[in-house]
Amino acid sequence: MEANNYEYPLQPDWSTTDIVAVTTLYQRVEDAYEQSQGVASADLLTAYRAFQQVVPQKFEEKQLDKAFETASGYSIYRTMKLARQTSGQIKMKGTAK
Repeated sequence: MEANNYEYPLQPDWSTTDIVAVTTLYQRVEDAYEQSQGVASADLLTAYRAFQQVVPQKFEEKQLDKAFETASGYSIYRTMKLARQTSGQIKMKGTAK
């Protein structure tokens, strides 16, 4: 797995537990794009539910998604949309910046 040359969008007031929950979602989304087998939709949905506990507001979720996509080239929104519609492995098309 290649090293990412960008920083995850995080909030300074988040606890360590919050940061772990949010970065886990970022990592699962990366896996959907980068891993040859993709990532299990159940893993994405579990990570997303934990993310929503930290980021319950839709507008903040959209801001983080935009910042993450700007930094990485990967869309949380599109990945989660596919994960909700599909069981099994999720493999996204696209490349990192």
